[in-house]
Order: sequence, then structure tokens, then C-alpha cells
Amino acid sequence: MILGRKYGKFFQPSLWPYYPKIALFELLKHTAERVPEKLAIAYPKKLTFKELDVLSDKLAAALFDLGVRKGDTLALFMWNSPEFIISFFGALKSGATVTALNPAFKCKEAKFQLEDSEATIVIAEDDTYSIIKEIREELPRLKKTIVLGGNYADSLSFKKLLEKYPPNPPEIEIDPNQDLAVLQYTSGTTGPPKGCMLTHYNITSNVIQCSISPALEIREDDVFLSHLPFYHIYGMTWLVCVPVRMGITQVIMKRFELDEFLRLIQEFKVTVVFTVMPVISLLTNRPDIKNDFSSLRFINNGGTPIAVGVAKKFEKLTGVHVINGYGLSEASPVTNTNPINWTKLESVGPPLPDTEEKIVDLETGTREVPIGEIGELIIKGPQIMKGYWKRPKETAEVLRNGWLYTGDVAKMDEDGYVYLVDRKKETIKYKGFTIGPAELEAVLMEHPAVADCAVIG
Repeated sequence: MILGRKYGKFFQPSLWPYYPKIALFELLKHTAERVPEKLAIAYPKKLTFKELDVLSDKLAAALFDLGVRKGDTLALFMWNSPEFIISFFGALKSGATVTALNPAFKCKEAKFQLEDSEATIVIAEDDTYSIIKEIREELPRLKKTIVLGGNYADSLSFKKLLEKYPPNPPEIEIDPNQDLAVLQYTSGTTGPPKGCMLTHYNITSNVIQCSISPALEIREDDVFLSHLPFYHIYGMTWLVCVPVRMGITQVIMKRFELDEFLRLIQEFKVTVVFTVMPVISLLTNRPDIKNDFSSLRFINNGGTPIAVGVAKKFEKLTGVHVINGYGLSEASPVTNTNPINWTKLESVGPPLPDTEEKIVDLETGTREVPIGEIGELIIKGPQIMKGYWKRPKETAEVLRNGWLYTGDVAKMDEDGYVYLVDRKKETIKYKGFTIGPAELEAVLMEHPAVADCAVIG
């Protein structure tokens, strides 16, 4: 059965008229024109959408003057901050492709991504700049380093560039279907990290799917608390791009810290949080949890298997919906989410609008399996990547006849809701049965004495 439109109780109408073939940065320009004085960022500093647009225009002008041209790769090596969002859109406006590094990277990991992505310029902050300084001589393509904080003799000051240049970005002609917006690196759990080539159209489509899908009912008057890392595609799409497209105010955390997280929810009347299961588990064990969450409409789990018992306990204690979803770097990343009013916590939900899904046999990947049986999840939609950067063999393995072979073992029910079992390469065979470590981990997480766990076959 191909899933893409109607699923029993829940209907996801097509959004095709709403997928504009525009550059990703146009989303910011349109919102700045529509609600110029509305706060884009309320914390740690206040910036309106107009100010965000102007500052990214200034950076684009500076980058172009520094020699950045369409198709160059610009690396962001920083923690969550307003400057990350300014840099992201400024880089796109200059014509560059963005690749974001984990700011916790050490020299080896940073060197690999900067070298593999062919980055010519990097924007860093003080602590990540120290890593760049150590590996700089090993990166002949890297021409310039811009630093957010202090002044260094061998780098440029982010602040001074914004002060120097007017908000006159270059006129860049973007082909949304072909030109890359982001080079998003996979985690590298099954080999070296691979750069997923995400076009402007891929990410813009996924942003629109997330923004106006009836499943989550995202609203312009929502307030997001953004603690997920922006360098990760989950945070990049949901927290860097969706608020910009919708005109949503967000509160930014540099890094997750539980007490600050709770304080910010109360102070800014946060309505939506995108997070991961370990955070939900931490919150559930807070004795004062009932007093902290009255403003929240829902909390979304993604990127980690859900512990259903913990999620249900959280809902009972707070009255706040827990929504479970799914995505992967190769899909910009969101492909599935539970509808807020038709949630099945054990499931990652049905596909987003205009996203088709099939479960195929694990042996050949060519035969659809019946409802309720496990197989590999394959996906088709406007958010699916162009391919892996400089890796045609790996691209051919996962992109076949327009379908993305996810490598995830799953099953689906009669309503079209998808249930993840585990990664195809990690499943355990026991007495003829296929068992997923993630399923066992979710069961172990139900125990109140277990904070985190890992199952290895």
C-alpha cells in the first residue's frame, strides 16, 4: 500500500499550490515585509524580523566582497545564537551553500567536514575558533575565518563586518531545484559522515509541509523555545527556518540546561517545544513539573525512539500533548508526524502532505509487504535530497527510482501510521524473529531507575 494522502481517521490534503520555487532566503524577506516589527527573537537579545533581514543583508554584502560566490561552501561552527540565524540567511543571500558543524567537534571531526565540504570560509565563535586555528594549515581551500567574539590577527570580526557594510546583498540567481542551500552531514554511525545535498526547493518544501500541515496546527502566535542544536537538521528546519517562514517568535538557548529551560518557558509563555526523549524523561522527573508547563500546547519528540510510558506520564502530570515524529537528514528532515488530535504515541504518525511511503521487503527492497508486517521504509516527496555530496555509489544505493531507501525497519497499520522498529543494519535476529534494539531500549526506559540505555546485539 502506498501512503501519501488518506489514512483512515486522518486526512492530509495536498499542499502542491503552496510550494513556491524560490530561494530559501526569500522566506525571511517575505516575513520581514509582512510583519517587520514583530519579534523574531525574544532572547537572548531582541531582534525583529526586519532587523534579522537587514543584518543578514549586511553579512551577505560583506561575504560577497570577501570573494564568496554562488556555489561556494560556507561553514558555520557555532552554538545556538541569533548570530547563527543571521549567518545562515546571510550566507544563502551571498549565494553560498551552508554546512554547519557540531560546535563540540574536536580537530579530527572538524577537519573532515571542512575538507570534505570544500568550505572556503568559516564563521566561528571563540571556543570553536581555537579548533580552526589548530587545523588551519591543513585546509588549503579555507581562505577566511570570521569570529563572533574577540579580535584575532588572523581572522575577521563578525561585528565589525556588520558595522562596515550596508544592507545591499548581491543579486544572485538561484535555481531552487538544482542549487544547494545546505550540505547536511549525517552522523556517520554506519561509516564516514556523508554530506546530504539539500536544494533550496527541498528545504523550502519541507518548511511549508511543517508549517501549514493540519497535523500540528502551527500558529503565528506560537512561541518556540529553541534548545535543539541549530547545526542539526532537526533544529535547522524546525527552529531556524519554520519560525522565519511563519513569523513565529522564538527564545534561543545556547545549550540545554534544565533550570534555565523551565525558567524560559514561564517567562516567555512558550507554547511549543521541539525536543528529544531524554529531555522529556528529565522533565517528567521534576517534582515541580505541574507548575512549569501551563502555557505549552504540545511538546514534539523527534530524533530518538519514544518511551511511551514516560510520554504518557508526562501528559498525565502536565496536560500537555506529546507528539512523536520522524525524519532524516536525507529528507530535509521531516517526513512523518502524529496529528495533534489523532495521536498514537507508539507511532511516528502518517506521512506529511505530498509524502508517499511504502514498506518493502528487507531482502530485495522491491516487494511491498502487507499491513502490519515489518520491512524497510522507503519515501518519496519534494523534501528528498538531491544525493550525497561526491558519493555517487552511496547515492545510487539509497535513491532508487525516485524513492529514498531509509535503512529504517518499520511497519504500518491500517490507518497509515508508521511504527519504527530499528535501523536495518542494527536489527537482531532471534529464533527467526527480527528484533530492534530501539524497541528494547524503549521498554528499558520505562523503568524509573533508568535514565538512558543502549542495547547491542
